Amino acid sequence: MSDHQVNTIQIPVTKLTCAGCVRRATSAIDQVSGVENVSVNLATERAQFSYTDPATLPAVANALKSAGYPTRTESIELSLIGMHCASCVNKIEKSLAKLPGVLVARVNLASETATVTMISGTCPPEQLIAAVKASGYQAEVHRYENGESQVQSQKAKELKSLQHSFWFAFLLTLPVFVLEMGSHFVPAIHHWVEHNLGQTINWNLQFILTTLVLVIPGRRFYQVGIPALLRGSPDMNSLVALGTAAAWSFSVVATYLPGILPDNTQHVYYEAAAVIITLILLGRFLEARAKGRTGDAIKRLIGLQAKQARVQRDGQWIDLAIEDIQVGDVILVKPGEKISVDGIVREGESFVDESMLTGEPIPVAKAVGDRVVGGTLNGNRTLTFAAEKVGADTMLAQIIALVEQAQGARLPVQALVDKVTAVFVPVVISLAALTFVVWMIFGPEPALTFAIVNAVAVLIIACPCAMGLATPVSIMVGTGRAAEKGVLFRKGEALQTLRNSRVIAFDKTGTLTEGKPTLTDFVVTNSFQREDALALVAAVESNSEHPIAQAIVAAADDEGIVVPVTDAFVSVTGMGVTATVRGHEVFVGADRWMVEKEIDISAFNEQAERLGHEGKSPLYVAIDGRLAAVIAVADTIREGTAEAISAFHDAGLKVAMITGDNQRTAKAIARQLGIDEVIAEVMPAGKVDAVQQLRQQFGDVAFVGDGINDAPALAEANTGIAIGSGTDVAIESADVVLMRGDIRGVVTAFTLSRKTIRNIKQNLFWAFAYNTSLIPVAAGVLYPTFAILLSPMLAAGAMALSSIFVLTNALRLKRA
Repeated sequence: MSDHQVNTIQIPVTKLTCAGCVRRATSAIDQVSGVENVSVNLATERAQFSYTDPATLPAVANALKSAGYPTRTESIELSLIGMHCASCVNKIEKSLAKLPGVLVARVNLASETATVTMISGTCPPEQLIAAVKASGYQAEVHRYENGESQVQSQKAKELKSLQHSFWFAFLLTLPVFVLEMGSHFVPAIHHWVEHNLGQTINWNLQFILTTLVLVIPGRRFYQVGIPALLRGSPDMNSLVALGTAAAWSFSVVATYLPGILPDNTQHVYYEAAAVIITLILLGRFLEARAKGRTGDAIKRLIGLQAKQARVQRDGQWIDLAIEDIQVGDVILVKPGEKISVDGIVREGESFVDESMLTGEPIPVAKAVGDRVVGGTLNGNRTLTFAAEKVGADTMLAQIIALVEQAQGARLPVQALVDKVTAVFVPVVISLAALTFVVWMIFGPEPALTFAIVNAVAVLIIACPCAMGLATPVSIMVGTGRAAEKGVLFRKGEALQTLRNSRVIAFDKTGTLTEGKPTLTDFVVTNSFQREDALALVAAVESNSEHPIAQAIVAAADDEGIVVPVTDAFVSVTGMGVTATVRGHEVFVGADRWMVEKEIDISAFNEQAERLGHEGKSPLYVAIDGRLAAVIAVADTIREGTAEAISAFHDAGLKVAMITGDNQRTAKAIARQLGIDEVIAEVMPAGKVDAVQQLRQQFGDVAFVGDGINDAPALAEANTGIAIGSGTDVAIESADVVLMRGDIRGVVTAFTLSRKTIRNIKQNLFWAFAYNTSLIPVAAGVLYPTFAILLSPMLAAGAMALSSIFVLTNALRLKRA
């Protein structure tokens, strides 16, 4: 074992049933490097062991899972206050990861939250909050009450505080700036200051005003930055504190102890310190305001929740907060009111507007036995329903949880950012020190002045904020915008994997098609009326349970045709059905049956050929021994399918269809829709093989299915997209869930995926290019050739603008 602190921990172990299980679980833990004193107790179902390295714990959890005895885990989300840059993210993640029991700690700078996954019962929330506070930040357990968390209100106060601090600093900084810079560049101000104030009063006045700026609005940088520096984990606040303190300290010496400075170096830089604080406060204020807008999608979803409901208790109708509603409660919803929770209609009929959740613009009819969803809007009639799902189990709560989960995702590209930001601030401080030394040794006179100004510029120009925000803000806005369009990214990583897709594979039934057969063709001979013939055929088919028969009966019902009673119904396997209806002998069946009955079907040869080309199998109708009609029943194409496939082709993607249909039918549908690749006659279990085949042929596969029958294929694909019913959002096997049964939602998901990843790349390019190009400029590399130096004040403005650029660029996705 190393010299690090030894932790002894007890963790739950599941699926232990015998002494053999105990032995195997013990062996699994023992094999993890860095673990000692392992014991597993069958009675308590717990394991105890000692370790030193925090990374050991996830390895133990993985070892137990692989052995078949997984530990129980839980996740908790914390809301954070006081983070400003990627260094803050690193610091909090490290402090949380060190706690016994914590497996993974992920901090999101954009949403200012931390998601901690830990072994159940090992680390109470109070311990997590204490660890965050020890790092210099505030935290509380993330929860929503009446649409707003306590932290959200604190963030609103923080925004107000930043606004006040900026204006206070601005009003005090303005005279300092005018006195110093005006004296240099405006002759009239120079003469006025020289004749009316003189250098002593001028510098004393600047000292007083700048000190007030640093001590009052600028205090926040020193309160966080100096302790962080002393702990050996400096952040952006440390850079600001060091830079402004250096400029102010040198100016104080020049004002009150000028004799200890070399000749020609007695200059003051009060205006630099004051302007730096003012500009960074302005940047923080604008950044906080923009960050608030990145979470608009979540706020809108939370705003859909009803606050109260009229509930029946003990025969009385009373108003209750939705937190107090229980499963089984009977709830009354008046016209125009929000439905409070998910439930089943008990009384009444109405139309419910579900557009806020599903995006479907047309209100949906609801009657007794139908499901209603919390957050939707009741129409013009009263409904009574029984609560079925409440609290976190409601559809709206699940959607909010899924969007938050996706917004907190860490894409693979973030790994590079994490490595850079982990060392960024210490490297910048080292570069500032190097800049100071180089200018002192090689710089022209006054070398000390040049050395201080350029070292301060290096400290101030560096912006870890832009790097820390580049990825999470784009993910937040992109997934939020997707949710508004009825597309839920269950896993944020799908933003990247979907964009990399080379082929979009669709399951046919229920995805490209409606999933239920419909009567598509009914052509009669000149000897019969269509309505009379359809009534007789529907009468015969009403005796059958076959889906084709049900489609014919449904078509007759839709046309308002009264279906008569039948006699002597007979079903002939592989041929068709027959019955006597109103004294007429009616046969409905395949061509071979008609031939057997010596009925000439040549009159419909042209129609039969057309139907065959469309992938439909024609059925023939004979009435009293005469050919009466040809009919076809097919699974109709979903609205918007052709449009979606055309959009994928425009994006340079291949489109494939996986179906259990025969080759002829499948190819006919593919021809109709312009599908590139067809894999037909696939049994449900063979869809996984079909996905693998497409991956080998084309590359990354996005598979689109119904989420129920297609679970293995959804899981096998690089990105699984499930078409939900508008109420089914927790499809575990899918990476993306479409809340509407509209295939064009796949195009929306793909477009947003591409735009979000492009946005992230733009942000990262800006953040890295900004820092790598301007830090050398601030250090003075252009001075020997072009005599160009970067003022610390310009450095402060550039640093503030860097974060604003990243945020405003991400907010463009709201219009995607």
